[in-house]
Amino acid sequence: MNFLEKYKKDFAEYDKLDHDFIDDDKIWSQLNKWENPSKEDVRRVLKKAEQCIRLEPEETAILLQNKDTGMTFEMFELARQLKEEVYGDRIVFFAPLYISDECANNCVYCGFRSSNASMHRKTLSMEEIEQEVRIMIEEGQKRTVLVYGESPATQVDFMCDTVKKVYSVKTEHGEIRRANINCAPLTVDELRKLKEVGIGTFQVFQETYHHETYQKMHPKGTLKGHYRWRLYCMDRAQQAGVDDNGIGVLFGLYDWRFEVMGLLYHTIHLEETFNGVGPHTISFPRITPATGTPFSINPKYAVSDDDFKKLVAALRLSVPYTGLICTAREPDQVRREILKFGVSQIDAGTRIGVGAYAKSAKANELPETEQFTINDSRSLDSVIGEICDMGRIPSFCTACYRAGRTGEQFMKVAKSKFVHNYCIPNAIFTLKEYLLDYATPETKVKGEQVLKHHMEQFKGEPVYQTILENLIKLESGERDLRL
Repeated sequence: MNFLEKYKKDFAEYDKLDHDFIDDDKIWSQLNKWENPSKEDVRRVLKKAEQCIRLEPEETAILLQNKDTGMTFEMFELARQLKEEVYGDRIVFFAPLYISDECANNCVYCGFRSSNASMHRKTLSMEEIEQEVRIMIEEGQKRTVLVYGESPATQVDFMCDTVKKVYSVKTEHGEIRRANINCAPLTVDELRKLKEVGIGTFQVFQETYHHETYQKMHPKGTLKGHYRWRLYCMDRAQQAGVDDNGIGVLFGLYDWRFEVMGLLYHTIHLEETFNGVGPHTISFPRITPATGTPFSINPKYAVSDDDFKKLVAALRLSVPYTGLICTAREPDQVRREILKFGVSQIDAGTRIGVGAYAKSAKANELPETEQFTINDSRSLDSVIGEICDMGRIPSFCTACYRAGRTGEQFMKVAKSKFVHNYCIPNAIFTLKEYLLDYATPETKVKGEQVLKHHMEQFKGEPVYQTILENLIKLESGERDLRL
């Protein structure tokens, strides 16, 4: 059966819908209505946001259209406060692992697109995956996201085999404890297979929520050319029991304000459909140059650094209990800035080519061809040290996922602002592991200071003794301790 033919029946079901939950005209009418909000309008929205509850679209439109510098600073400060109330001051680390760059799609902005002759296509073998994973583990990684092109070579059974391979790799210093997946939309039955092998978060980014732009970016006759098949993929994930979902937008394809509204409407749709369970994470990468891809060089809707900071803060205020991911596409100075405005997860030590970890370890080289450009290529240890310098606590925690605190359970905990009671102790344990097994002497000194500071927060609480006992166990050689 033709690869595209396989999904045609599924596509037809969505074609029957009169409309979907993204109404382009309605979003623009809301943005235009609040083109020049007053300070009082913005303060009214911030007052509601202080309660750590999701905002409504018109309220988010007010924040996005705010042009008053003083009110923007108030937005930034409240975003910082809400992030720390929900998640504490920990930053979770992960790194992507590119499994394949073979792709049947022809997306205008992407280095993987099928018509790009500059790419040398490759899908990793199981032996090559093991080699990549060993290198990642020895650098200190515990969490990864597996990335695949959409191709007959990388269908769901292959994905399941790769997940099992990643989890099977053990070294003297440990293993990957959480493998998320970033791939094409799948059917309910395919998603059930991924659930069975124990994936973490299932990520699919809409890229752009604007219907006309989506069609321009994703040619007809390709799998990705069907807007609604992609739009409703998280509905199918929830139906399959894959309740830990990540959504996102590639900022730079269309107006950034519209895209933030699209992310909010997607969140609202999921929460209203699945008993309050929205996305676990939201990602907001900006388009960067890709090999052999002229569109990516100077896109019409490129987002400035100032607008980027504003959209991150607006997302944190609009969905305060959802994790926000800032990737290594951003330069280190930009990442430092927006960490203040609500980011809870970052990647570090990132290599984005297929087989790139092995190549980098052997020759200290970055890949010659890329799906996009990364702008922060520092080592994991360097970024860990910087986070410690900021007084924040790096975390490799996988406890919620492995304890079954996902979906509805996670959302209830997150919305109650109680997540930090799990997150900070588990961050302490995973940072201690990193310092014992991987850190440079300089980073170890910084990390121990951060541990001491965060331990002080728990003095007098029942959990304090448990933290002390677990730290002693880690010093004695035990690993993977968690609440």
